[in-house]
Amino acid sequence: MKFLVIAQDLRAWGTSEGIVSRSFLAKLRVAYPQSIIDVVYVKQEASYDQLYLLPVDSIKEYVLDVKIPFFTKWFNKIYWRLFHVSLIRNHIRKVYQSCFAKIDYHQYDHIFIRSAGIEHETILGAKNLPILKKAIVNFHDPYPLFWYPGSKTALTNLELFRLKEMFEVVTQAKTCISPSSLLSEDLQALFGSRKKIYTLPHQYDQSVFDLLNVENGFKKNSKIMISYQGAIQFGRNVELLLDAYQELVKGNPLYKENTEFVLRLKGIDKKKLVLKYVNCPNIKILDFAIFTDSCKEQMHEADINIIIESGPLYSNILVGKAPFLAATQKPILSISPERSEMRRIVKDPQYITSCADKEEIKQKLENLIVNRMSSNEAVYPFGDYFGDENFKKRLDAILLETNVNELQ
Repeated sequence: MKFLVIAQDLRAWGTSEGIVSRSFLAKLRVAYPQSIIDVVYVKQEASYDQLYLLPVDSIKEYVLDVKIPFFTKWFNKIYWRLFHVSLIRNHIRKVYQSCFAKIDYHQYDHIFIRSAGIEHETILGAKNLPILKKAIVNFHDPYPLFWYPGSKTALTNLELFRLKEMFEVVTQAKTCISPSSLLSEDLQALFGSRKKIYTLPHQYDQSVFDLLNVENGFKKNSKIMISYQGAIQFGRNVELLLDAYQELVKGNPLYKENTEFVLRLKGIDKKKLVLKYVNCPNIKILDFAIFTDSCKEQMHEADINIIIESGPLYSNILVGKAPFLAATQKPILSISPERSEMRRIVKDPQYITSCADKEEIKQKLENLIVNRMSSNEAVYPFGDYFGDENFKKRLDAILLETNVNELQ
């Protein structure tokens, strides 16, 4: 069997899509060890991505020039207001389209097109190309940005025309997938797709990362270290969690002496949080770390890892770090809205709590701290959801376009 994977992000650090796309290639090799796996890697700037670690047969890298001509930028100021179409986005799409049109897609049995970020350039770049009829299109995130949980983007005519453009891609594609069952359901309804949109969860595979020479990273100073690493955007509320932890520390000397909460954050509110909790030495807010350092901290130093989903009302996104945190075999606490993907895949209620209820957060965090103080045994909050067997079973169903409702 011959696979072609078109990827937009294979970075070994910095983005969740890079981590899960690299891991997807590793899991694809495990699932089909005798297959041919070729990769077309398109990006907008040169980068060193340790591609030699990927278990594939060939990789072709393309650095695309998406610089917008001056006239296009100038004329677009008028054009998009009149016709609700962005000439800038169209220019970028045509750059990707020109690259994809040169691919000899006939030689492959299956083609995956993986998106990255919120613009979905790789997916839109295949629009109206014959390669799309053989392609399994992967939505990393909802499209357009208005439908992203926690987004503050207005629903404009431009957004609606973008939605129409993606509808054409979904119609032309062989099939579509997403990493979240909720997102698959939402996309199915949003696009009115007559084709099934399948769910293939994110994966993590340590073999495609160089974790041997990691020297940086925070080393814990307390018996119990709680860790959260991520962005504070799209409705993620870290303050309620920190307020709950601060109350635990102030209310019980045992927690003050034996615990610390280490956060690596990125986002516009980071400085505000540093000032708010400056008088609580148990809370340490650090700069964001590259994945290798983050991996070391959460794998070897942390005792409890935190997930904060988008919100506050719902989250149809599968957090990119979920499969990695599953591999740590440590307790997690997911701060989640009522309707969320984590609530579907985490079956034990001790590992999940409401993003709007400080008392529930406080109670469940305290329970995890107490349990971890007395036991370091491996735990499996996600069961076998991110296991190789589940991945292979779902992938087989997608490749054969089998109706497997019980897997969704």
